Amino acid sequence: MNRAEQRKMALAQRLALSEEIYAEMCENLLAGFKTLNFEEIDTLHIFLPIVAKKEPDTYPMIDWLLSVHPEVQIVVPRADFNTSLMSQHVYPGRENLVLNAYGIPEPANAACAAQPDMVMVPLLAFDRRGYRLGYGKGFYDRFLAGLNAQKIGLSLFPALDEIKDVHLNDIRLDRCITPGGIVDFGDK
Repeated sequence: MNRAEQRKMALAQRLALSEEIYAEMCENLLAGFKTLNFEEIDTLHIFLPIVAKKEPDTYPMIDWLLSVHPEVQIVVPRADFNTSLMSQHVYPGRENLVLNAYGIPEPANAACAAQPDMVMVPLLAFDRRGYRLGYGKGFYDRFLAGLNAQKIGLSLFPALDEIKDVHLNDIRLDRCITPGGIVDFGDK
């Protein structure tokens, strides 16, 4: 199965989840997120979920981090679909988010932010080697290239055996949080 077929299958699997199962999986992701070590993290980059695509709900993670680790600056992305690049901005709170043309929540007006120490990476699927499948536009691969930060995926499902057609520009994850626990890819 090629990458396009794997993407299609992963998205269909996610969209087929009942609301109850989806909510339970997101609770399990939150439990895994809470076990991460934030002691040396100054800035955390976290994506905001596309509800229509049943992406992992990151809002409870943001709320928990604001409550338990208020010293950690939270930054969120804003996508430029003309250049396929992302900028990151200080999280302004839910009330200051707007949906872009693709249904992605983004800060309406927020200050640009420093480089993150940890990045929560969205994905459709990942494999046992730490490679991920996104939506195919390369936003996160470009963003993560050369970035010295922990790269942690959030997946509602376990790892695939292998993602085919891995490209030279594909950036591997350090870890991935799943409802079943955290997968550590160790030394790359």
